[in-house]
Amino acid sequence: MVNIENLEKIIQKTRRIVEKSKEELYRLGESARLEYERTKQELESVKKEIASIIKEVDDMEKNYNQSRIRLMEVSRDFKHYSEEQIKEAYEEANKKQIELLSKREKEKLLRLQRDHLERNLKNLEVTIKRSEELMANVGMVLKILSNDLESIGNKIGEMQQMQALGLSVIMAQEEERKRVAREIHDGPAQSLANIVMRAEFCMKLMEVNPSMLKDELYGLMDLVRRSLQDVRKIIFDLRPMALDDLGLVPALKRYVEQYMKDYGIYIEIIVMGNEYELSSSLVVALFRVIQESMTNIRKYARATEVLIKIEFLKNRINVVVRDNGCGFDVEKVMAEKSGMAFGLIGMRERIQLLKGKFEVKSSPGHGTEVILSVPTAHEENGLAGVRRGEHVAGKQKTN
Repeated sequence: MVNIENLEKIIQKTRRIVEKSKEELYRLGESARLEYERTKQELESVKKEIASIIKEVDDMEKNYNQSRIRLMEVSRDFKHYSEEQIKEAYEEANKKQIELLSKREKEKLLRLQRDHLERNLKNLEVTIKRSEELMANVGMVLKILSNDLESIGNKIGEMQQMQALGLSVIMAQEEERKRVAREIHDGPAQSLANIVMRAEFCMKLMEVNPSMLKDELYGLMDLVRRSLQDVRKIIFDLRPMALDDLGLVPALKRYVEQYMKDYGIYIEIIVMGNEYELSSSLVVALFRVIQESMTNIRKYARATEVLIKIEFLKNRINVVVRDNGCGFDVEKVMAEKSGMAFGLIGMRERIQLLKGKFEVKSSPGHGTEVILSVPTAHEENGLAGVRRGEHVAGKQKTN
């Protein structure tokens, strides 16, 4: 018999943890909003500066053209002009040209700064949206934890499972935040600091040695591109946009294409049956399980080929991930509680929460097969948003 008083203490403790997480999320969201406003103001300032410098460039071009015309007149009729006048005309034209080139380079630099700020603004918009979604989810958890204890006691077994799941979710959120913070610190944050220094160096080059500015700006642009790739990878790891926009199969194909490029492992995707729209929770769970399987293959299997088969049935979806790697002793690995074992346990728990079936078949030297089957009907897995239409018929394969 479970002690209700102890259970209440656990729930209250969990509630305090969730409330603290909610406060931290709120602070993160406010910080992102402040940074968004600051970036927006800076962007407006840069745009005004660009408009001003464009006008200056236009005026300088007119002055430069006039000095060129003057130089041509002097050069054609040099008999009527003294050597000093010819020299003055040449120096004036040369001076105007240098000033014009300097302004044009400054305009290019400002345009690059504008593009960088616009990208930052979009990324901050995504961050703010994500924080709002997380706040809503945490608020829902708090609402659940605030339910009457008597009602909880009537369903004590179910609540024990919910409590364990809530703690796991919170811990997973904290671990994910640590991972994202570490990736941002080691990647984009370092790159942005480098970009600022390189930009300051470019500003100095404009005054000291403009001839070197072009090569330095190319290097700066390359650094910005790499930083953008790092940011996109972090965003994709958090949640691929294609999952929401396109669905499971298109998102999986994009992931597989990048996976093959990165690791040189050939992957074939086979889709059987008529693909239909799945609930968001189910799509995310299936994608994460397949993603974890591919991570295990990369880390442990030493495989060269992988087959991913997805079968859409009327009220169920079946998935098989099979590789030709070295295989392993499933019972031994699960007993050792290694890194692979924790990954397999997490996959199994995801599928069990959806009332599905999960199985791993493997033996040393004979590859590995991950098999899962999940109900898609609302009454079977309790998920909202069952299929609303049908598309992508037949069998598909990646090239």
